[in-house]
Amino acid sequence: MARGGEGPFRIIDLGGTFAYWRQVGVEFLERNDIVVTCVNHVESELASNQSTTERLNAETGNACDLAHYADNSFDMVHSNSVIEHVGRFPEMAAFAREVQRLAPSYYVQTPYAGFPLDPHSPRLPFYHWLPESLRLKAQRRIKVGWSPPVKDVAHAMRHVDGVALLERTRFYYLFPDATHRFERLLLLPKSMIAERL
Repeated sequence: MARGGEGPFRIIDLGGTFAYWRQVGVEFLERNDIVVTCVNHVESELASNQSTTERLNAETGNACDLAHYADNSFDMVHSNSVIEHVGRFPEMAAFAREVQRLAPSYYVQTPYAGFPLDPHSPRLPFYHWLPESLRLKAQRRIKVGWSPPVKDVAHAMRHVDGVALLERTRFYYLFPDATHRFERLLLLPKSMIAERL
């Protein structure tokens, strides 16, 4: 990994939470002099981010526009299953530009659209392959993901529009300077990873 001079190794986690980094281990962060800033646009996602260590910081923000940070403000960008939630392709492209701008190194992971089970809708295999109109009907009638059926069309459409899984072509395009690989489950590609280390 690239190292940006003196001081701690600084990671910005786009869409991150303290719970994730606690699983990594605060002792690991301390031992390796790592400071993590978790950025999430949903304030309630940060509600559990009460820190008892200076190694973890949180802020509410839009990962598609972090202009208040200069280029290479961090040593590494980390993002786990976030890009599929930022919007359609223009928002994904803005997110990718910020990832590449904020640090010399990055790690981005996202579920693969070609895998038959979307982790956001685990009760209904192949759901993400359905046309939008059928996904709307499913959201209104059955429990697709973690929420009960939603009768209100606008609310149901927020669920439908809230996840846009990527296939390999767009993912490679968004991160052209990365090394790409798949995470696999039973030999099937389950998620994609782009790394610039």
